[in-house]
Amino acid sequence: MGVTERFADDLPFDPESTAVDDEAVLDLLDPVVQEWWVEQFGEFVPQNGGFFTPPQKEAIPLIHEGENALVCSPTGSGKTLASFTGIINELFGRARAGENEQHTGESEQVAGELENSVYCLYISPLKSLANDIHRNLELPLSEITETLDERGESVEIRHAIRHGDTSDSERQRMLHETPHILNTTPETLAILLNSPKFREKLRTVEYVIVDEIHSLAENKRGTHLSVSLERLEALAHGSPTRIGCSATVEPLDTMAEFLVGCTDGTDPEPVPREYELVDTRFVREFDIELTCPADDLIHTPSGVINNRFYEQLHEQIQAHTNTLVFTNTRSGAERVLHNLRDRFDGYDEANSGCHHGSLSKTRREEIERALKAGELDVVTTSTSLELGIDMPHLDLVVQVGSPKSVAALLQRVGRAGHQVGDTVTGRVVALDRDELVECAVMLRKAEAGFVDRVFVPERAQDVATQHVYGMAINGPRPEQEIRRILRRAYPYRRYGDREWEQLMRYMTADYGGMEEKNVYAKIWRDTNDPPDGEHHYEAFDVGERLIGKRGRLARVIYMTNIGTIPDSFTCGVRTRSGDEWVGQLDEEYLDTLETGDVFVLGGDRYEFRYRRGSKVYVDPTSARPTVPSWFSERLPLSYDLGQEILAFRRAVLDRLAAGGRTAVRVWLRESPLDEHSVQAITRMFDQQVRYAGTESVSTDERLVIEEQLDKGEYRRHYYVHSNYGRRFNDGLSRLLAYRCAQEANANVAVAVADHGFTLSLPLNRKVDLAGLLAEVDPAEVRADLRASLQGTDLLKRYFRIDATRSLMILKRYKGYEKSASQQQVNSEMLLGFAEDLEEFAVVEETYREILEDKLHVEGIERVLGAIRDGEVEVVSTRVDSPSPMAFGLATLMASDVVLAEDESRVLREFHQRVLDEIGGTDGDVGTEAD
Repeated sequence: MGVTERFADDLPFDPESTAVDDEAVLDLLDPVVQEWWVEQFGEFVPQNGGFFTPPQKEAIPLIHEGENALVCSPTGSGKTLASFTGIINELFGRARAGENEQHTGESEQVAGELENSVYCLYISPLKSLANDIHRNLELPLSEITETLDERGESVEIRHAIRHGDTSDSERQRMLHETPHILNTTPETLAILLNSPKFREKLRTVEYVIVDEIHSLAENKRGTHLSVSLERLEALAHGSPTRIGCSATVEPLDTMAEFLVGCTDGTDPEPVPREYELVDTRFVREFDIELTCPADDLIHTPSGVINNRFYEQLHEQIQAHTNTLVFTNTRSGAERVLHNLRDRFDGYDEANSGCHHGSLSKTRREEIERALKAGELDVVTTSTSLELGIDMPHLDLVVQVGSPKSVAALLQRVGRAGHQVGDTVTGRVVALDRDELVECAVMLRKAEAGFVDRVFVPERAQDVATQHVYGMAINGPRPEQEIRRILRRAYPYRRYGDREWEQLMRYMTADYGGMEEKNVYAKIWRDTNDPPDGEHHYEAFDVGERLIGKRGRLARVIYMTNIGTIPDSFTCGVRTRSGDEWVGQLDEEYLDTLETGDVFVLGGDRYEFRYRRGSKVYVDPTSARPTVPSWFSERLPLSYDLGQEILAFRRAVLDRLAAGGRTAVRVWLRESPLDEHSVQAITRMFDQQVRYAGTESVSTDERLVIEEQLDKGEYRRHYYVHSNYGRRFNDGLSRLLAYRCAQEANANVAVAVADHGFTLSLPLNRKVDLAGLLAEVDPAEVRADLRASLQGTDLLKRYFRIDATRSLMILKRYKGYEKSASQQQVNSEMLLGFAEDLEEFAVVEETYREILEDKLHVEGIERVLGAIRDGEVEVVSTRVDSPSPMAFGLATLMASDVVLAEDESRVLREFHQRVLDEIGGTDGDVGTEAD
């Protein structure tokens, strides 16, 4: 008898008239789990075409077979439930059948026939997500257990959550009554692997679920986790089945290989473990549109634009049940909520709220609970709700400004319609001319199924330090075994002899003067003595090279200092004369400042002189600002999306040349853009070409450098239209500024944005920037960039972060905790010493991280290679006033832009000069018949 026939009387649909294509999947489940599933989800069978959603249909059989799998599917499609259901089914089936093998001879307390140990690890990047999943597990486990109890079967599957906030009493309880399913975070897993008692509870792990894997893989938290998974692999009795869950990710094979690791850590190019891909990324319907409050974002008064934006937002909120509004900064989230409450009746603390990382944990949890319950009409947020809790009542997401990548757009908009079958409704609002094109391309690419790639950090020495230290503490262990475990992790698959020896020299303190700087050896490295020798370990062969811990407090140091999330701090700003405190600056903002830069703080202007630890020294000045006052919170444009924008520009130019403005508008209307957006984009390209020519527009085949002589400020500005994102532009601008300064023997001012950067020299200095760019050998980029970083605050900050991660500086020691500012002081005293050491691992990692992870040196090398090979042409153009596509870059460098109203005024001045030159009016774009 088939499953459908068995449950025919209890099905909430007519099995005769409903097509079901996944009975075989349901048949894999234990009867009691089948019963629960049909009761819970039977009503959705008609719309799903079966008992399961697409990712569930594919994932559950793979878990049943013990296959590693990456499940990639939109938010709300049931992928995490699929992972847990497959595992719960296996555990219930085993507990009921008594098919458990005891792996140790110890007397264990058992539940059913399961050992008192962990069988499944669920790892998430966020505590809130772990909490939410923990609650979601309550329902199936409790209801299935209750059903069995009614039938006289005593079966218990325990689950618990453990992270940094778990109390000591809870931790002790887990030793005596161990959860079979443990929800945790990457950092806590690394600690558990070095916990003498609890690590024994991990030997029985058979399943590992890594949720939101894409958000981990792109940073060092993921690097840390990947090595922890290999350490778990070496510890466990068998090879745990790994299941990765991700909403939007590319490339899938890279993410899967990151998840599963490699089979052997000795091959020159280790082979990935076997895995299966469950690719159901495009199973949901999207209703996404780009809107713009005006077709002219320059001359329409800001008050009018704001009024239209809030009126439209209010109407959308009223037309939907729950609305989530994403902004790109925390202050923006606060501002949107404040304006909604101030402008309209009906918004108060009972039905609206704000959620971001600066709020208290209690307040964030209140908002999360109310969102989950559907009690809030609207919540504003920055990035903190991209991942995490289910929001079943949410039916609209509004994104204000560009989220900077297609992946982030899909992740955010995917929060709406959090059920399979629901249409995902999202609105993106562009309030900025540069972001208008960016958002238009983003929505076009999202509709086409494009997703930005995730770039995985590789061969990070600071993370390697922590794990080698952890393995040594659990040792002594053979050096080759530790090295193999490290190289089985995807980010270390190409970790070679040179990197390993660098690491060993640092960890054994094999440099003169280290102890005088209070930097001590963390491990010893030696061959195993004969049986009559002083240091002989019976478990290992004589002469085998071993690694062990140094220091009695090694385990405590490891437990209290590991992790990859850096501490950050604000720096006090003081005047050099009088030592007067004038305010604070975020340390990330300081990365943008050079000596002599002028910025605004508290309404007054100050010239940056130097920084000492956590103090910044300035001189009051009447000079005009040279750097913008906003910076640190904005997300960078993805490199992949930047390339797509350049290709889009070429497509617009082709249509403009072939059919004029009408052809452009007709083509744009094929995309999910409102009419204001269509008109504004058409106007920008039309005026750009009429003012400076087609050759003035950067495309995927052309890089434009626009030169302007600003006689009023006595400056020569070079606007480089490299639309590859801020990380790329930060790196290329540093490289060119370094070479310009050498060529012109002058200070070079730099301003960086996502769509390009500006280099500014004194008017009497001139360089052939296009020639300099063409002359750069891609093979020299890393060396030149490294040289340009020496002595910068960026280098000092990253050295502090990496020295702390590498345990060169201890955040916590003997009950004393160093603040981030104290860490900075320590690191600055160590940096000069460390830079003089040959291939010092911490210094090498600092440069690697800045070049590869922050400045995207690989992308710079690729573009410069394309220029060298003639695939990308470098074009120089000279203008009397910035062209329309340089307006954003020009306002970054404009000395009188301090406030938003100043920027609007300068933009209007720039634009009027363009209109005067081309002999048109701003409204002429709409006069041509469509």
